[in-house]
Amino acid sequence: MSALSKAKGFKKSKSGLYVSMATSAFGAVGVYKQIKKARGESDTLRLLDAVVTGAAVVTNLAILYRELKRLGDDDVLLG
Repeated sequence: MSALSKAKGFKKSKSGLYVSMATSAFGAVGVYKQIKKARGESDTLRLLDAVVTGAAVVTNLAILYRELKRLGDDDVLLG
């Protein structure tokens, strides 16, 4: 298996999914900060934006978790 095909398969591997989940978790930290700032400034529009962004992060994590469960033991990089 060439290095290029391994790199393309990385996103579909357990490792790739864990990296994606960690990236989304960092996004959640940004959403938390945005909500805190919007509340402090009583900015309803920024608060709404943060809530919608937070919902997207949660949805993304749920999709990644589902893919991780589907992947099971069939890891692309291992076999």
